[in-house]
Amino acid sequence: MSSVCEQKRELRRRVRTRMGAIPAEDRIDLARRAIVQLLKRPEWIEAKSILAYLPMADELDSRSAIEEALRHGKTVAVPSYCPADGIYRAAVISELERLRPGHFGVFEPEPDSPLIPLKRLDFVLVPGVAFAPNGYRLGRGKGFYDRLLADVTGVKCGVALDEQIVPILPVEPHDIAMDFILTPSRWLRVAPAGN
Repeated sequence: MSSVCEQKRELRRRVRTRMGAIPAEDRIDLARRAIVQLLKRPEWIEAKSILAYLPMADELDSRSAIEEALRHGKTVAVPSYCPADGIYRAAVISELERLRPGHFGVFEPEPDSPLIPLKRLDFVLVPGVAFAPNGYRLGRGKGFYDRLLADVTGVKCGVALDEQIVPILPVEPHDIAMDFILTPSRWLRVAPAGN
């Protein structure tokens, strides 16, 4: 039996291969469909403070959701890496144009941007390599998002293409489950653990 790390590594490889087969123009339409669905959800509408992500090339593009949240006066934060602590924090932004490439090549706000405590976030959009219907996610393998999500008390919503949904994921004690999973075709409410 392979270790959990080996299982996760193999699953990342398989999902990335599937994702690589999706043309860029299709990804644009799929992202639009997912965000249109998100913007209708009461969990999103009622949220006052949101942590969103700035997409890497292989992630569903969430920027239109960020723009919409800013337009509606929501407090919007994005992850900002703190090299001294080796963790990501939630840095408040007022516009997308003022972001710059940061640690790991992910766009981030300026280092002096104000921070919002993770416990004050109402809603978090979470990227991942893969998600399972029980809410668990497979990240990139460094554990940054799991450490960040451990302190979040608001709604945690995984964001993925349908090709990233897998029947089951190997889970470790530090892995954090989502409350919902959003894809271009569905909004999946995750059953609480034990149900």
